[in-house]
Amino acid sequence: MVSGIQSALSGLMALQKKTAATAHNTANVNTDGYKKVKVTLSEGTPVGTIEARAEKIETPGPVVQEQTAAGTEMVEKSNVDLAEEMPNLMLSRRYFQANLKVVQSEDERLGSLLNIKS
Repeated sequence: MVSGIQSALSGLMALQKKTAATAHNTANVNTDGYKKVKVTLSEGTPVGTIEARAEKIETPGPVVQEQTAAGTEMVEKSNVDLAEEMPNLMLSRRYFQANLKVVQSEDERLGSLLNIKS
């Protein structure tokens, strides 16, 4: 059986990975040819834990014509969409807060149990 704290901590670690991917994607929004990384959360092993799986999304970014030192060239831009990344970041923040609340509640419950026992 997985304790509430272990379950919440696995969720926090998975959300940390998801937030890092979102930050990396946002930082590279203007990098030519950059492919975004998407993190998917799923139930892990043991049951009751969260697992984060990262995958690179290979869809092409927009292609624009740019003036370079070699002349005019077609350049593929990043496939990162800030309109998708920002809501994901806001949701991750709320999920993070919820998991922290579970850890706090379990800590208080265990503290009360120890006070009763002593």
